[in-house]
Amino acid sequence: MIRAIIIDDEVQARKLLQVLLKSHCKQVEVLEECTDLPNGVKAIRKHKPDLIFLDVEMPGHSGLELLDFFDEKEIEFGIIFTTAYNEYAVKAFKLSAIDYLLKPISGHDLEKAIERFERLQHKNQINTPVLPDKQESKIAIPVGQSIKFIDPDSIVFLKAENTYTEINLKDGSKLLVSRTLKNFEDTLKHDPNFVRCHKSYMVNRNYIENYVKSDGGYLQLITKTEIPINTESVEEIIRTFKLVKRT
Repeated sequence: MIRAIIIDDEVQARKLLQVLLKSHCKQVEVLEECTDLPNGVKAIRKHKPDLIFLDVEMPGHSGLELLDFFDEKEIEFGIIFTTAYNEYAVKAFKLSAIDYLLKPISGHDLEKAIERFERLQHKNQINTPVLPDKQESKIAIPVGQSIKFIDPDSIVFLKAENTYTEINLKDGSKLLVSRTLKNFEDTLKHDPNFVRCHKSYMVNRNYIENYVKSDGGYLQLITKTEIPINTESVEEIIRTFKLVKRT
């Protein structure tokens, strides 16, 4: 038997996975279901399972943070990610996940994922997951049916367009992505170059040329673009530059 734990905050998702496992993968025994990452960590330490079915988007902690809670010697389980957000696929496989199942999960895809796990388990080749590189040089952005890899340094600014975001690149090209500006703010929150200067804009500090105080205040970028800035962000941006003071 494959001893497994499900970590997913959605009740229906957990129920569906249980049904699929019972009908397609009878060799999998679910030891416990967990609604969030902290409880999942406790369950893993308690049961020492072979396999984790892990959602990505959960309140409090992303599933991609799971390995932050364990020392390397404690990681003796495989991971199959289950999520509705395909932009996480690249990061999931950087964690050496066994597989990545996109919701709604199909019985066929689940069977294939378990077969892959069993093959690796039989060969004693279950990949020990590794922590993601906190300083990844590129971000993965879903564009149509593909994932585009972009260096954040090439982004001049981002503009909210309702539930979409327009990404303006230094080569003059633009990308319209079906993600909110808040999604990008969360993704780039550890990059000190990016600041949310307005409810509809994020800017890369490296491309700021001037701050103009008139007309309510706005930023001039080296691309000659002018973007608005709220008063709360002015001090934050100026603080990152060396201000020439009066002697």
